[in-house]
Formats: sequence, C-alpha cells, structure tokens
Amino acid sequence: MDFGAHLPLMDFGGNPYTLEHLTAYTQTAARLGFRTLSANDHMAYSVPWLDGPTALAAVIGCSGTMTLATTVSLPVIRGPVPLAKTLAAIDRLSGGRLMVAVGPGSSQEDFDSVGVDFAERWGRLDESIGALRALWRTGAPPFVGRFYSTAGISLDPHPVRPEGPVIWLGSWGSEIGLRRTARLADGWLASAYNTTPKLFAANWIQLKELLPSHGKDPGSFPNALATMWFYITENQGEADRVMRERVVRTIHRPEEMLRERVPIGPAELFAEKLSDFADAGVQQVLLWPVADELHQLELFWEMVHPAIAT
Repeated sequence: MDFGAHLPLMDFGGNPYTLEHLTAYTQTAARLGFRTLSANDHMAYSVPWLDGPTALAAVIGCSGTMTLATTVSLPVIRGPVPLAKTLAAIDRLSGGRLMVAVGPGSSQEDFDSVGVDFAERWGRLDESIGALRALWRTGAPPFVGRFYSTAGISLDPHPVRPEGPVIWLGSWGSEIGLRRTARLADGWLASAYNTTPKLFAANWIQLKELLPSHGKDPGSFPNALATMWFYITENQGEADRVMRERVVRTIHRPEEMLRERVPIGPAELFAEKLSDFADAGVQQVLLWPVADELHQLELFWEMVHPAIAT
C-alpha cells in the first residue's frame, strides 16, 4: 500500500491559507516519502475552500518527484475546455507528473454557482471525459456530443505525454458508478468516509468483473482511497474534541458514521483500519490531517506507516 497526502485546502478551523503553509506541508510530505500530492475541488462550500488547481500549481516547484493528482477535479463545473487548459499547464510544468481524477461534483451549490443544471451532471461528466481526452491527445479527432464539442479547438501547449494524463473516475461504489469507471476510466478513486473495508472489497470485486468487457486488465487496473481524514492522539479527550469541533461540524455526515470511518485517536487503531483496507485490495490511501497538519504527517510516518509496511 502506498500513501499520498491531500493538500489542506478545506478549513476545518483556523486554516491560514498561505503559500508558506502549503509549501511547508508539501516539503514535509515529499521528505517523508509520500508518493502523491493531491488537491480536491469545490467552487462553493459550507466552509472556506482554497482553489484546488491553483494550490496544486503553486507547489509544483517544491513537490519533488511526487505524483500530482486531482481528487477530484470538476469538469462539469469548470467546463472541460478551461479545465483541460489548466491541467495541461500543471502537467507540463511538473514534467508530466499529473494524474487526473474527475467526478461530477456532489454539491448542488457548486452547480448553482455556475448556472449548470444539477440533473445533467452525469451526462455532462461522461462527455467531459471524452472532451478532455480529445483536447489532450496529439492528433486526436475532435469530440462532439450533446453538451460539449472540441471541434476547431487546439489547446497548445499539450501535456507532456502524447496521450495526455491518465483519467481516473471518482466513485463511491454504486453499481452505475462502477460501470462508468470500467467503461471510461484509467483507474478508480474511492472515498474513505463513504466506504468501509467490507464495502470496498465487494465493490472492487465487482469492478474487476466488469473490466474485461471493456478491454481492461483487472490485474493492472489501479485504485486509491481518497479523503482519509485523520488525527493521531493517545488522549481520548483530545480525540473527542477534534472529532466534535473539527470533523462533525464540517462534514455533512451523521456523527455515528464519522466516528466509525474517520480515524481520530490512537495510532494503533489507525494502523488496523489501514491494514483492513489493504486486505480489501486498496492500493493507495490519500491522507488528510484535520488539524496540526505538518506534525500529523510526521506522526503518521513514524507511528502508523511502519506497521502497514510490515
């Protein structure tokens, strides 16, 4: 199991939103050995949220050799042409290190903010993936659909790789989402707070059964688990405070579910949860500390990572 780190873009309480903070976080993740640095995406949200692509671009120079990932970016909200332009620049400036995961977006507020019908999100997402590939691939024929057309559009300079960055699909594990992933994507990005090891294992088996009919090898198809929020502490009072004040008030899920799925507490319990996900078939986990971010990355690498590695 590999590990990546989400940039701390979402405000769980007291986020400074400075370049210095993002730089220090990125340098810490690179020094410790995290394989991926990722940025999530929202336009409008119930708490402040720093723009994902901008933040990812800002730390290219201090990200070492880490893969840069969008987890997820929103082509329906941003529009596939503007997003393709932005992400092509990030890929080129990083030397071809970009991995793109996309999703429709789950917040109606995002759709309302840009005047797009929320009910059209899935049809638009399907087309946007085709549009991104057409815009990025050298010599590719244009994509023409109901919602989008790339006819006559050339977004030079192109990404580093002639075929463009790989495109993963973010899906919480619904049957239709897994079918869409098998049909359209180069990888599957699941959501840690929307699944469990048991659910992930069942979904992963289902997805692997779907892949061959789309000409894809189940043995080499990648997956990852995003938004693994966490906070390591041996103090139960501190754990309860962080859960209540940082997580429950920010994430739109029942408290009981969050306490079950978000590891706030001892390192040993976090290691057990990650080991269960590894047994379920998870290949990479993208971590997101909800407070004291730099120190929490250090604690994870010192106290949890060795237990998973062995």
